[in-house]
Amino acid sequence: MPSLTPLHETYCKWDRSPVSQADVLEGLAQLVSTRLSGVIQELIQTIQREILLSVFGLSKQKAQQFQTRPVIEKAYQLGYSTLQYYGHYLLAPSLRKIIARFPNLHDKALTPNLLFLVSALNGVLGDYLLTIQNPLALSSVLYDRYGMVQQGDLDGRIVIFVHGLCMNHRDWSNRGNGGIGEKLLAQRDNNTMLYLNYNTGRRISANGRSLSNVLEDLIRRNPRITSIDLIGHSMGGLVCRSALFYGKQNMQQWFHMVENLVCIGSPHHGAMLERFGFILQEKLRHFPLVKMIGHLLNIRSNGILDLRYGSVRDDDWEHNTARIGLIDDNRKPAPLPSHINSYLIAGTLENKKSKKNKKRKTLDVIGDYLVSVPSALGEHPNPRYQLKLPESHKAIFYGLNHLEIQYHPSVAEQIAKWFYPNHEELEEEQIRKYLIQLDTMQGIAET
Repeated sequence: MPSLTPLHETYCKWDRSPVSQADVLEGLAQLVSTRLSGVIQELIQTIQREILLSVFGLSKQKAQQFQTRPVIEKAYQLGYSTLQYYGHYLLAPSLRKIIARFPNLHDKALTPNLLFLVSALNGVLGDYLLTIQNPLALSSVLYDRYGMVQQGDLDGRIVIFVHGLCMNHRDWSNRGNGGIGEKLLAQRDNNTMLYLNYNTGRRISANGRSLSNVLEDLIRRNPRITSIDLIGHSMGGLVCRSALFYGKQNMQQWFHMVENLVCIGSPHHGAMLERFGFILQEKLRHFPLVKMIGHLLNIRSNGILDLRYGSVRDDDWEHNTARIGLIDDNRKPAPLPSHINSYLIAGTLENKKSKKNKKRKTLDVIGDYLVSVPSALGEHPNPRYQLKLPESHKAIFYGLNHLEIQYHPSVAEQIAKWFYPNHEELEEEQIRKYLIQLDTMQGIAET
């Protein structure tokens, strides 16, 4: 059971509503006034131990003896107490005075800069914030195309956008470019775009279950919804796959209403940089600096750890003996549902399509900076992990990095063609009829 909010806290909002500006101040106040967690204390002591072992050449026994000396332990406690004193008696009260003086902060949404910072913090420490019930922990909330919390009745076709790690619901457009949502709105009437915001530091499977429940609640409250499309970027694509897995497992109604799934730059078989970090850490672990950096890198959220191999199920991780370390790929299969149209998109730094040479293979591995082309396209040497789709349901975009493919016009155009395959033909037919009518009118005018 997670620990309850400390009794000295004067204010704590713990529900499914969006984080407000008051929540940010209170969340920071709690972080600076609560005792340092065992994880942080252990990290400090571990880094010190690495310095004693590697720099000063002490044996493990002598290093342990040094750290357990009464004078050293007293120094630790003095340092921790000092930090806690200033946080508890100076900084935290100052933050809470601001909340008390400006009560309207409870109703104020986050500014774009605050939303960026809170989203990034959730990506790195979101699971920890959730465990200590800190108001900074984001809950799963649906927003409309105007950036407001979704309210009112819905009907017709619903498109759900799910962002990636450390990102938020506002990242689907860029500098006036409406992105995929605006492109799809222009294709068909009775089409609603909704954007999920969530805590990307949680386990992907936990977020998948949450999304599944959010969608089930959505259709129960809006029985006139006729179909659902899911579009996920990066981690968001894995969250969508996880939601589909648990929606089917729990026999939820929304699962049968899904028509399309699009995963954009999603690491279906893991993110190269996540695995590379662990491999490098293992190979170079005897170097003092690398070991110390490694301990810092180990303070990463469960959501980031799940990106190592693209885990979307609880049983991919719940039986692991250790949270940190170089583990084998022990994922369980999570095939794409057969009743929906699934599409996979990959980005690559390569400027144009070329023959399979050594350079091309290297660029495929690098992909869009963060995710390789094979991983984004669900390709894997082990058949049990392959996401088997026809080539017409895959697309590679050249010269685009991991962030650009989220809102690039070419990607939006491709998704629109997949969703509305006859729309372009109808447009061409209308243009052809218009030209015929124009020629006829000109002929009549000439006679």
